[in-house]
Amino acid sequence: MKYKLLGKSGLRVSEICLGTMTFGEEFGWGESKEESRKVYEAFLQAGGNFFDTANYYTKGTSEKFLGEFMAQDRERVVIATKYSLTTNPKDPNASGNHRKNMTQALNASLKRLKTDYVDVYWVHAWDFLTPVEEVMRALDDMVRAGKVLYIGISDTPAWIVSQANTLATLRGWTPFVALQLEYSLLERTIEREFLPLAKSFDMAITAWSPLAMGVLTGKYQQNAPNDSRFKINQPWGTLYLNEKNIEIVNIVVAIAKEIGKTPAQIAINWLRQHKQTIIPIIGAKHVEQLKDNLGCLDFELTDEQIARLNNASHIDLGFPHEFLKRDDLRKILYGETLDLISNTHQR
Repeated sequence: MKYKLLGKSGLRVSEICLGTMTFGEEFGWGESKEESRKVYEAFLQAGGNFFDTANYYTKGTSEKFLGEFMAQDRERVVIATKYSLTTNPKDPNASGNHRKNMTQALNASLKRLKTDYVDVYWVHAWDFLTPVEEVMRALDDMVRAGKVLYIGISDTPAWIVSQANTLATLRGWTPFVALQLEYSLLERTIEREFLPLAKSFDMAITAWSPLAMGVLTGKYQQNAPNDSRFKINQPWGTLYLNEKNIEIVNIVVAIAKEIGKTPAQIAINWLRQHKQTIIPIIGAKHVEQLKDNLGCLDFELTDEQIARLNNASHIDLGFPHEFLKRDDLRKILYGETLDLISNTHQR
């Protein structure tokens, strides 16, 4: 296991993050405390130090388990948790990005985690109700109070993140050092706005669902009758069922067979070897699954293999990106001088 800096910070986090949404059985598909503890310990023994949870996961059980497991390891682990999702559907103030919910959620998380601070505190999802000034000032207060060391933001439009960090910089508040977004070979749309945003603000990206709800493991393809289509038994998995994605999975499986690795390892390495700081968040229901995923650390994909994966999963960047790349537009935008300009701001 190697380590990366978390965005524009000095915090060292493992190149793989362990997501703990499976810690607890309240959602109907998680694991017991005993199995969750085995997964935690196996990840720690492999050199992992970065753990991701949320107050919403398994109705708080994920944080409780993690707090108990890390009791002897608090100083060496990096704990990230989140707020925003509802903890009481009938209470309008028990959800959202506002200061009241943030304060109550953080205090409750600290109790469950049995710690007096969290390393990274995420805004879980943007509510479109709370002013960005309120969110950034409240988060800065939490940092100044010593309850939070760094802040990040998840599942929020790029323009809002840009506004938030610009505002924080201008006012001397704490900026976001990381983004948490869905990113995989089957979901590459963050490349349109979020990757340039992250590079511009020097932010790390933690990628949730790097295996596209398990579809990139190839297991549904293998269970399909008579052809290359695969069944999706999980509700969210149906989002990935289309012709293009079937072909992408076929290539992932083919590369895995060629080099004697598993499809999951191929898909995770495609993210791990990204030129920007991308940290895959892997989840595991049992130790064997975790060890298989961590097998990605034992090898790297070749440039040719990455090119095959990129070509198969390529997306159109859309307007204005594709428009601005057109040769006719470049000629009238730059004249005949573009090749004469040394561009130190290239993204």
